[in-house]
Amino acid sequence: MNIYVGNLAYSVTDAELKSVFEPYGQVVSAEVIIDKRTRRSRGYGFVRMASDAEGRAAIQALDGREFQGRPLRVDESKPGGQDKRPQAGGGRPSRSHGRQQRPATPPAPAAPAGGILSFFKKIFSRG
Repeated sequence: MNIYVGNLAYSVTDAELKSVFEPYGQVVSAEVIIDKRTRRSRGYGFVRMASDAEGRAAIQALDGREFQGRPLRVDESKPGGQDKRPQAGGGRPSRSHGRQQRPATPPAPAAPAGGILSFFKKIFSRG
């Protein structure tokens, strides 16, 4: 069983993550996800347990439990990256950072069919 572990302290290592799950059964693998660009922990990881029963026992026991000063979020991992929330705007992240968007400005009125020169002639010839 694959298990998602969120809200990890940034200092948690793979070995420490594995040691948290070992009392609940055989841990096949434990990996803290590292950002490729910054080489820093992203604050979550995945644990693979040998059996579903062991995995469910670990989830029940560890979800919400404090580890290194933070309450863990432990849940069954969903296949194909479904653990992440869908992003707004067709998959592109918002760049507003919480700011309200400005309303769209209305388009400028179109010039009359005769062109801009005839438009100004009409305005200034009215007297």
